[in-house]
Amino acid sequence: MNTSEASGPQSGSSRELLDLLGGPPVKERADAARNREKVLAAAASLFRQKGVEAVSMDAIAAEAGVGKGTLFRRFGDKAGLAVALLDERERELQERILSGPPPLGPGAPDGERLQAFTDAYLDYLFLHVDLVRMSETATHGARYHIGAYRFWHRHIAILIGADALAHVLLAALAAEPAAMLLERYGEAEAKRAVREAARAICELRGR
Repeated sequence: MNTSEASGPQSGSSRELLDLLGGPPVKERADAARNREKVLAAAASLFRQKGVEAVSMDAIAAEAGVGKGTLFRRFGDKAGLAVALLDERERELQERILSGPPPLGPGAPDGERLQAFTDAYLDYLFLHVDLVRMSETATHGARYHIGAYRFWHRHIAILIGADALAHVLLAALAAEPAAMLLERYGEAEAKRAVREAARAICELRGR
């Protein structure tokens, strides 16, 4: 992709990102929606209390008051639960990117938007790092099949005008390396390191 194709008019970029959202969540029967909310609330509560690794699917089903079969049919495993729990938070960030105020939203220079995105994404990631790590590592290459990853990648690729480099920057935003940076250097230094990497890529691309 060349630079003109990647940056393009803002309206075209927004439409492309909107297509990746896949539309609003599918509507459910009232009873199915209630069970889903009970399960997600129970999982979120148990994960906060005991940590993601220590909580079993049996414990979540018991806390939610639903059968284990219902839980497994709906979510598959804890990784499926993690994806469902993260979906709302991811959509909130995606909406801010699409229509929120600059520099995260439209209207700021590409380099400033990229800096704002890395900061906002790391805020989200550090709040939910165990869930994100589970969703990204459930199976080989799971991270790259999550719909949100395609959105983040496309957004960065549009801003810098380079598909492959967008994957490179997103590698620094994966849960495993981000959690290591957070543990070893603290949140401020971890954010500074990723921000500097984003700035270097912008300078390389003339953004």
